[in-house]
Amino acid sequence: MSERLALLGGKPVRTRPFPAWPIFGKAEEKALLRTLRSGKWGRLDGNEVAGFEKRFAAMHGCEHGIGVVNGTVSLRIALLAAGICAEDEVIVPPYTFLSTASAVIEANAVPVFADIDLNTFNLDPQAVEAAITRRTKAIIPVHFAGQPADMDAMTAIARKRKLVVIEDAAHAHAASYKNHPVGSLGHMASFSFQSSKNLTAGEGGIITTNDNALAESSRSIHNCGRVPKGVWYEHHVISGNYRLGEFQGAVLSTQLDRLKTQTNTRDRNGRHLASRLANLPGVHPQQHSAACTRHSYHLFMLRLDSQAFGAPRDAVVAALRAEGIPCSAGYGFSLQRQPLFLNKAFGPYVPRTSMKLDYARTHCPNSDLVCQQSIWLEHRMLLGPHADMDDIVRAFEKICESARQLTDYARRRKIPGAS
Repeated sequence: MSERLALLGGKPVRTRPFPAWPIFGKAEEKALLRTLRSGKWGRLDGNEVAGFEKRFAAMHGCEHGIGVVNGTVSLRIALLAAGICAEDEVIVPPYTFLSTASAVIEANAVPVFADIDLNTFNLDPQAVEAAITRRTKAIIPVHFAGQPADMDAMTAIARKRKLVVIEDAAHAHAASYKNHPVGSLGHMASFSFQSSKNLTAGEGGIITTNDNALAESSRSIHNCGRVPKGVWYEHHVISGNYRLGEFQGAVLSTQLDRLKTQTNTRDRNGRHLASRLANLPGVHPQQHSAACTRHSYHLFMLRLDSQAFGAPRDAVVAALRAEGIPCSAGYGFSLQRQPLFLNKAFGPYVPRTSMKLDYARTHCPNSDLVCQQSIWLEHRMLLGPHADMDDIVRAFEKICESARQLTDYARRRKIPGAS
């Protein structure tokens, strides 16, 4: 007889909390106080951001790092620095956060959605090829959940078609592809330091590149259009003040000291968890590609085939939470189905080409299926010992063994997917 589910009145698998996020200590406190007492709180006066930019860029295999106020801005600046103009098309995945596509709109260009691979959850190179038109100027592959996209394929397509590749690495701090750091694989890359990210100061972002001209352009755009040899009130391009602040630079520098160790722990635990969960019927963890030499696991993500598992996804999510395993279902629908795109609510950014597009007719079946089947676990849950991973596995196993009872519960509660 199967053990009674906690959702149905049984004892939960786990009552201990998983590691909290963010992790901080005396080093962050000391760095913040040092910055406070220096009286140099802005990027133009202090050394905290400049030092962080150099360290972060070097860790990610790049000559240049330009710290900015957030990850969305870093994408937009990268697009502008690369010369993306009105009417240009930029290929993006439909399974990603809003910013990957909204940054394209704010560069007055047109996002074109290409489907993802059903196993890796990253851009499918064949779908990218099929989406290219004479207006295509760039590709933004997202290293989703922390697994590098197929960058060999992306860069090959880009060389053939003379396109710019901008990595969206918001999930992929310290990840690597064939032992090359993410952030150095395309022409430019964008990282985020928002509260949930693997490296965080609450907010912030950075652009990385090995291209001197792109770096110079990005620095100008993030600093009110100034240029190195210009006078102070001389502005060369449309831009603004997008500089990262010194308090954030101080925190990020100390957080950077922890990043590699934390990433190795996440990668080790994520691989272990994936190997265990893959033995259950209908459970398909994000497939770890051979080219991924370090997965940053911003998320541990899987697809749940409800029919094979025996219970609907939303009911499984509720049951996991009751067992002491925090989780979510992720995105409810593919990005091109957001009201923003269906209604073309682009504000002042209205390229004529985009007005001709009907995003409701954009078909991305793999992304749609992943939205229906995904389960996400936060990266903080991978920072503990193997025993924590075993608790997650035990919760899944317990739910799988009681799948029929859970399905009956889902029918009574009219949970979506219960038949």
